[in-house]
Amino acid sequence: MSGGPVLASTSPLMTVRGLTRALPGDPPVPLVRGLDLDIARGTFVAVVGPSGCGKSSLLYLLGLLDRPTGGSLLFDGRDTGPMDGDARAQLRLEQFGFVFQFHFLLPEFTAAENVALPIRRLGRLSTAAARTRALELLEAMGLADQANKTPDHMSGGQRQRVAIARALANDPALVLGDEPTGNLDTVNSRRVVEIFQDLAHKQGRAVVCVTHDPDVAAAADVRVRMRDGVIEGVD
Repeated sequence: MSGGPVLASTSPLMTVRGLTRALPGDPPVPLVRGLDLDIARGTFVAVVGPSGCGKSSLLYLLGLLDRPTGGSLLFDGRDTGPMDGDARAQLRLEQFGFVFQFHFLLPEFTAAENVALPIRRLGRLSTAAARTRALELLEAMGLADQANKTPDHMSGGQRQRVAIARALANDPALVLGDEPTGNLDTVNSRRVVEIFQDLAHKQGRAVVCVTHDPDVAAAADVRVRMRDGVIEGVD
């Protein structure tokens, strides 16, 4: 497809054309400007660039957490522009998983309960089935023995893997990470990267990760280089 970098040979899961986001002002303050990008299933993408270049702004637009002031964003062929807030929230719940620098686990809930929250919110499984799904995801993350522990009884690396399990709760097509290794040591960072690679290569999901970590960027299939709100290049 012409008009933007194609990140894999398969049809794009997400298609971005002329994407712009500016803060109100006189003049408006641009955050991202006229971005063209295709993101394919089965691809691990790292978004890199200096602080303030628009990386996180792009991620929030891709995740439908913010609205563009110009351009279009198609998810699996659906134009997200006309969607109201409820429709966007439902699409996020069904198809998107988020992993942030801080795990944002609820401290009063166990690991299994935290992972089950999005499943219960979606409402397609019974309480018992939601717990079974949560336990399966924790086991896949190597955390079967942590299921009944609250976050304050787990290490930083374990908490972040619980957050990844929660992001996968509703079997999303797209996983978005905002500096997900920023608070982790080298060993745990490497483990998170390996999980992201497996999510893309073995499970066929699209994974987009904003990072300052050169090791994370090097492990990705594709690096989107940003500067001053525009895409400088893709390699």
